[in-house]
Amino acid sequence: MDAGGQDAGSIRKIIHVDMDAFFASVEQRDDPDLQGKPVAVGSPNARGVVAAASYEARAFGVRSALPSVTALRRCPDLMFVRPRFEVYKAVSQQIHAIFAEFTDLIQPLSLDEAYLDVTANRAGLPTAWATAKAIRARILAETGLTASAGVSYNKFLAKLASDHRKPNGQFAVTPDMGAAWVETLPVSRFHGVGPVTAAKMKRLGIETGADLRAKSRAFLEQHFGSAADWYHAIARAQDHRPVNPHRTRKSSGSETTFKKDLTEPAEIEAGVLRMADDVWQWCERAQAFGRTVTVKIKFQDFRQITRSRSHTGAIVDQALLRQASLDLVRSIYPPESGIRLVGVTVSNFEPPAAQEEAPALPLFATG
Repeated sequence: MDAGGQDAGSIRKIIHVDMDAFFASVEQRDDPDLQGKPVAVGSPNARGVVAAASYEARAFGVRSALPSVTALRRCPDLMFVRPRFEVYKAVSQQIHAIFAEFTDLIQPLSLDEAYLDVTANRAGLPTAWATAKAIRARILAETGLTASAGVSYNKFLAKLASDHRKPNGQFAVTPDMGAAWVETLPVSRFHGVGPVTAAKMKRLGIETGADLRAKSRAFLEQHFGSAADWYHAIARAQDHRPVNPHRTRKSSGSETTFKKDLTEPAEIEAGVLRMADDVWQWCERAQAFGRTVTVKIKFQDFRQITRSRSHTGAIVDQALLRQASLDLVRSIYPPESGIRLVGVTVSNFEPPAAQEEAPALPLFATG
């Protein structure tokens, strides 16, 4: 067995390609006046949020989903541009057409990132590393944009690796280094460990992959329930998920914990609208739209309720998502106690919609 728990003869060759600051980079490419300057895609108004930020803006702490007023406070020279999702989608289609020349096994995660299984050597290149370099070169030549890539034997490691040399970089995690490399990383970088879980892990003395690996499965089940198996596996660099071209995302959601418990409808609804806008940004970016809206409410005593409504068709307009979210939270008025958290989720996506026999492709050069 290899480090990822697979038979040595069946080691996958996975590439995770992630465009560099995609939306902002497209805007800088198309407008020379924006090149080299801090750019945010989004609206600068008081209720606006940053959809994407250039690397120049990120140096000031500007990130996606940050309120625009906060972004401007951090970077007074920040230049806002309105999003052009039809342009981003067209560029994404160009990029995915390039992917399709190298493999049929493509699992898009959004407009700007995807997993590619290149185990079958469709392009006739000597290694998966060379394949990733060729893909990045083609993207640059055809779109004028840079991409970063991670190359490894499973999806978890490939995604971690693609972020390791950003921007415009490439990193590989081989079977003989995977488990040891994971132990050196902070758990906050792991897919499936969000900020809330990372904070909980820190309270439990888990800050690195090594810390996570040292915890027993029973300990993880006690504190993390059904997620225990995933955490136990990734701490050992194990991930058996295949690259699935037919994968359908089941939902997308966002939630926030207020600095104080809220009872005033205007304050509660402002939080709900921010979460609805966060979800809408993902829907626009992924071009995935669902029929069901769910609002989650957690009260000051940590009791939690949800309210859902399914529509006859997919919600393809931001204003409709906002209104649906407001209607749901208003259904619990007056709140029985202070509200500490609200969340909005969209689900019931309409499913999106490929494999040829070819010689096996080495992950890396053998000589």
